Formats: sequence, C-alpha cells, structure tokens
Amino acid sequence: MAVPARTLGALKLHMRQSLVARTLQLPVQEFINTQGVSSAFLLIAAVAALVWANSPWSDSYQHAWHIEITLSGLSLPMHAWINDAMMALFFFLVGMEIKQEIVHGELSDPRRAALPVFAGLGGMVAPALLYVALNHGLASSHGWGVPMATDIAFSLGVLALIRGVPPELKVFLLSLAIADDIGAIAVIAVFYTDTLHFKYLFFAAVLIGLIFLFRKIGISRQILYAALGFGVWLAVLRSGVHATIAGVVLGLLVPVSSRVSLGAFRDLGMETMTEFREAQAAGDTARATRVLGALEYLVWQTESPADRVTRMLHDWIAFLVLPLFALANAGVTFSAGTWSLLLHSPVTWGVAIGLLLGKPLGILTACWLTVKLGITRLPKSVTWRQIAGVAVLAGIGFTVSLFIAGLAFEDQAHLDAAKAAVLIASLVAGVAGYLLLRRVMPITPHPAGTQPEG
Repeated sequence: MAVPARTLGALKLHMRQSLVARTLQLPVQEFINTQGVSSAFLLIAAVAALVWANSPWSDSYQHAWHIEITLSGLSLPMHAWINDAMMALFFFLVGMEIKQEIVHGELSDPRRAALPVFAGLGGMVAPALLYVALNHGLASSHGWGVPMATDIAFSLGVLALIRGVPPELKVFLLSLAIADDIGAIAVIAVFYTDTLHFKYLFFAAVLIGLIFLFRKIGISRQILYAALGFGVWLAVLRSGVHATIAGVVLGLLVPVSSRVSLGAFRDLGMETMTEFREAQAAGDTARATRVLGALEYLVWQTESPADRVTRMLHDWIAFLVLPLFALANAGVTFSAGTWSLLLHSPVTWGVAIGLLLGKPLGILTACWLTVKLGITRLPKSVTWRQIAGVAVLAGIGFTVSLFIAGLAFEDQAHLDAAKAAVLIASLVAGVAGYLLLRRVMPITPHPAGTQPEG
C-alpha cells in the first residue's frame, strides 16, 4: 500500500520548509505504508505474546490483561478495553472498507463480485462443517465460527511477497476476504450474542438514526459524530451484542463519496482563484481571506469522509490496535502436558483442519461449481492453480479467528486449544500458500546482464 496521495502531497510541500519532514516524516510514512510491514508488526506482537506467556514471567502476562482501568466512569479490564473498545475501531475501518467495495469497488459489479463472494461463502461453510463434524455433541461445538475467518492483512502481506502476481488475483483475494468479513460479522452478531437488553438496543438505534439524519441535512462536525459514535458503542456494549458490531454499523454510515467532484473543483477552483487575485490586486485583504475560506472548503469537500477518516485512523490501528490485540490474545502457555492435551483436543483438530483443509476445499469447490454452471467466470489472467494457491493462503485466520475464539469459549482449555490451532494453522497456511503461489506464478524475464534475486 502506497502513502495516501493527499498525505504524500502535503508532505512534499511541507518538505520545502521543514528539515524534519524531509529527513523523518516522509521516510517513516513510506516505511509504514510498505505492503507487509503492518503484518510484520502483527507477527512480532504474536511472537512476543508467546514468548512472554512461556517465560518465567508468564504470571505477569495473565495478570496484565486483567488490570481494571476506568475511563469516563466506565471500568473494564485491560483485555476488554482492547477487545471491546480498540477492536471496535478496527471493525469501524472494516465497515468503511466493505461500503467502499460495495459502492465503488469490486463488489459494486455483481458479475465481477460473484466469484469472490461465492468463494468466500464456500470458504466459510466448509470449515464450519468440518469443525462441527469433529466436535458434534461436545461442549466445544459452539466454536464452529473460529475457522471461518480469513485475515486480510496477513494474507495480502504474504501475497505481496510474491513476484508476478496478476492484479486480478490480488483483487480476488481482497474481495474474498471482505466477503468473508461480512460473514464473520453476521456470525458474531447472530450466534455469539447471549443476552439481549432491548432498552440499550433502542438507545443505540436512536443515536444511529440521529447520525443518519445529521448526515442527510449536511452537518459535518466531526466532534459531534465522534460523541454520537461513542454513545452507540456504549449502548451496544450494554445491550449484550458484542460492541465491535457498533464499529461495523458506524463504518457503514460514513459516506464514501465526496461532495465536490474533481471536475467541479477544477471549474470552481479556477473561478475562486481568479477572485482571489482580483481581491489581492485591489488590496482587499478581508475579501481575499473569505475567498481562501471558500477554497479551503472546496478542497475539504473533494475527499470523502471515509477516505479522510481512514487516513487518520489506519496507521494507529495497523501499528497499535492490532499488535496490542495480538499481544493480549496470542499468548498460549505450552508445556509437555499442554501439548498432549492440545493433540487430543477436538477443538484443536476442528480449527486446524477447518483452516488448512476446509478453507481451500470450500473456496475451490464454490469456484469450480459456479464457473461450471456459468454463474461466474474466472478472470482472464488468473489460472486455476493460482486460485488454489490463494485458497490455501485464505487459511490464515489469525486476527478475526482469535477474536471469535474469545467469544466462543469460556472454558480456558478450549480457548487455549483454539488459539494454538489458529496460530499453527495460520503459519502453515501462510508458508504453504506462499510456496504454492511462487511455484505457479509465471517466471518474469530479467534484463540482460542481471541475475534474478534469491
């Protein structure tokens, strides 16, 4: 992912006056927006959690996440602040990304969206069925949602390491993962909600209605929407529905289209600049300042609220929220006795087989059936072997799988088994998917006199 165009434009202008911008800000932005860097931070956090949980200080790992923290009168353990509050911001970005894809992206065209949507559906159903088959009649059967998820950041990060990947294959994986996210959100909302308090759901609905109304009448004060959004999150938290669902709903409410098109800005901007030059020539400072205000408004309105909020939040979520989530949730304590329990746990096998076998089996079956029936078609530059490689890569569950595991299991042994299976299966799926895709990608020619890397 490149540095967002507006951020890069502002930085390049700022570099003329600022040594800090030239020597620090731009290189940092280019680094953190390199594809795969955020995935590396996530992986480092997961490894740190495993090392900490299996170190002589493992007790401190368990204790740290149960420390009570009170903010604005709301008291929650650290683990809940991360999983219920900070992850709501992650799902807020997911909600905006889903809406962006539905309105402007691959999911806006039913013909192009059909293949990844069916693939996503197959990749959710098959792992769930395999898990249920291995846990049928057991107390652990409730965890069927754990192997359904695909981690967007990791899967795309691995794909970015491979040369010669057709753009259509990247789009296929991204669209599949987004369809998968929609399914995971529905599963969390419907199947992992125990008790409902309708009074709080009514409060949340009223606040959502106010947000929708204020958007319609053109109110654009961000502080107002932030306050209403916090109210929605708190009401959903109290209602019994998982609070991250509030993040998704709020993300879907954010407009993904700008109020002023680039064409309209070109015309209005030329008129405004002409007026500004006239005001300056006449020495009318007040009028020139008013024109600058108009120009500032025009520039602001050429960016959609979703793009603006994403630029503000993306780096914080990628490099703070998700690594903190991994640090708090990936710590599984391993011992000789633990390994024995894990190897004999139907939860471990259900999750691992669901991700490693169910995911590729479900995706490939759905793709093959719908293509053969003429419902969908394979992109021209994509082969079946490449689809198979992506199907294996989709077995990287990690973030959302760990998240659902925390909702599905109260029993610590079941939770540890699910977490261990997610971590191991995600690692195997990532390595296997990388090796398979590397093998099936066309060999790119190298200029005369150069040697291929590696």
